[in-house]
Amino acid sequence: MNDQPQDIRQTLVKQGVQAVSPEPNKIGPATPYDFDGKNLTAYGGLLPVGTLLEKLGFQQLVEETLKVKRQTRVMPAYRFILAMVLACYVGFSRLHHLRFLQREPMLTGILGVLRLPPQCTFWRFLASLHGSVAGQLLEVQRRLRQRVWEAAKVRLSAVVLDTDTTVHTLFGSQMGARKSYNPKNKGKKSFQPIPTFLAETKEYIAGELRNGDRPTGKQIAAHLQRVFAAVPTMVKTLLARADSGFYCWDAVEAYESVKCGFIIVARKTARLVDELKAAEWQRSPRTDADGQCEFWYQPDGWGKAYRFLALRYEKEAKAAAAETAEQYQLFETSKYIYRVFVTDMAGPVHELVAFYNQRAAAENPIKEANNDAGLAAHPSGRWMMNCNWFQIAMLAYNLNCWLQLFNREEGGEAGSMRHTTLATARLRFLFLAAKIWRHAGRVGISYSDHYEDQGLFHRLMHRVRAIAPGGDGFLPVLQTELT
Repeated sequence: MNDQPQDIRQTLVKQGVQAVSPEPNKIGPATPYDFDGKNLTAYGGLLPVGTLLEKLGFQQLVEETLKVKRQTRVMPAYRFILAMVLACYVGFSRLHHLRFLQREPMLTGILGVLRLPPQCTFWRFLASLHGSVAGQLLEVQRRLRQRVWEAAKVRLSAVVLDTDTTVHTLFGSQMGARKSYNPKNKGKKSFQPIPTFLAETKEYIAGELRNGDRPTGKQIAAHLQRVFAAVPTMVKTLLARADSGFYCWDAVEAYESVKCGFIIVARKTARLVDELKAAEWQRSPRTDADGQCEFWYQPDGWGKAYRFLALRYEKEAKAAAAETAEQYQLFETSKYIYRVFVTDMAGPVHELVAFYNQRAAAENPIKEANNDAGLAAHPSGRWMMNCNWFQIAMLAYNLNCWLQLFNREEGGEAGSMRHTTLATARLRFLFLAAKIWRHAGRVGISYSDHYEDQGLFHRLMHRVRAIAPGGDGFLPVLQTELT
């Protein structure tokens, strides 16, 4: 009699991926390659951008606000604007760069076309836009910002406005170019745009392209009125910081017209120097200065006297400070170097000076817009084209800020929210290799399973897909408010 079991027990074979030991991909000089891959994209991160714009009604806003008389055939005017905005967001800041995106499946899929028209078509469309389109694009951004704040549950009751000028050196024959203030390229023609940013969210509020001449008081006041009109309605308190280029009665009058607290760097005049010499100086242990003072003074042409704050540095002890005079906007006499501010705000001298010093962060958004969003890449010698391109580039810059508002952590405050530059956001969230597939009438996108920020991407897509109108605005998609 045989007692052996009929089924011979053998070692079980491991199932699944663990059965195969991982091996690295060996790529060398002899590795074969081809160009047979279809519907592959390097810009898979455009999906949240396209979703955000569609959910916020960007097409409707453009069609209602922009007055474009040119009858386009290959694409509607809205798609031309969207294509240029997305091209700037991706990093192609010149019109002739659009040929590299001509058949990009992600971009053409968002636009709903098989391929982009050639560069000359975009150039003719941009040249056909009237100068008033720049202001209309600002209105589109204002309405988009209001919708973003409602949907992202941004409830900032007080904001700080940082206004500054930047210099764009020109090397061609552009209209409006002037030989004016240009410290890095002295004697060369330039533009001097005036942008204003929100210190809390780094958003671009308003601005315009200007020629190289120094702005007049009326031009500064007109710019500030546009800024005030672009601030979201939930903001109740305004504070402003500006450099010595805005030291004029027109700017002060514009700030006071909306009860906006301000602190502005003063420019050197003979009367102001006399006031500094006659002032009562005290030690300044809470600043980097040797002395501080404050006094009331009414400059020539101003309607009334205002509070002036001053810091004093001894030349012998602070010889190094003279090297940074341009950065800190100092002016000097035979014995001292001064920093002087005019303000209508209450508080100790050291606190107001520290508040103004935070304005240095405004240089970062300007640098980001110039280098990453294509703000300084003026496409033409025509003034109107460059003015309209200025607003298109700044709209691409704002897209990055708005996406960060939707992808913020719950329960965070505006002061703790870190700003991710457009260049970094491209590397983390935009340049994602993906494959666009189509099956049974459905279109989908497949990303790499090695993408490390899958959680952030899922969260962002969940929130932007949940954007929906409700009542008089948009329903919030986050649980906590940003205050």
